[in-house]
Amino acid sequence: MFKPLIIIAVVALSQATIADNLYRYKNEAGGTVVDWQVPVEFIAKGYEILDGNGTVVEIVPRQLTVEEMNDLDLVAKVKQDAVAEKQRLAEWDRQLLLRYSTVDDIEAAHQRALSELKIRLSILTSNQRSLKARLESYLARVAEVERRGREAGDADLNSIAAIRREIETNAKAISERRLQSDAVTASFQQDKERFAQIQDVVLLRRSLSRGGSGPKSR
Repeated sequence: MFKPLIIIAVVALSQATIADNLYRYKNEAGGTVVDWQVPVEFIAKGYEILDGNGTVVEIVPRQLTVEEMNDLDLVAKVKQDAVAEKQRLAEWDRQLLLRYSTVDDIEAAHQRALSELKIRLSILTSNQRSLKARLESYLARVAEVERRGREAGDADLNSIAAIRREIETNAKAISERRLQSDAVTASFQQDKERFAQIQDVVLLRRSLSRGGSGPKSR
């Protein structure tokens, strides 16, 4: 899947001119850019204001059209959404910085989570095989009774019905675990990308504080 490049624009600035905040916005190619200012042509699309640690301190929503500005309910909703998104991102960033030191730490946690899910899935799969074996045994016994011209006992029929319900329930659990595995992978991938963005901001500030210059991208 295509991932927009995260571009770090490094401007040659002296220590005295380094601003307190950085800005993150989308460029014309859909890439995420972090810089000391937002070019005029991208301001209307909205942007994020970051502190020196890469944490979002404010979200500036996209510029509304004249018609949208006349819709007071929409204006209020846009402002509320911006505040809620700022809080969500700030908490996300806080949790990432609290739990991890590097992207490799996130990947290690990802692999541990997948390992736990695989163990649970293995247990469920083993149980499913056992249930199916029990069902086949009961079905064979009922078939043998019926071949002898007798009716199957209620106990066997009830057991067959109960096992089939267990198999159905277990199958749903297996499906849910597999979906959960995909969701866990997607979540950790988002965490890695977000953590990398935070690191890029910190590296950018350090680079400029040492008098570095020139574009940096990844």
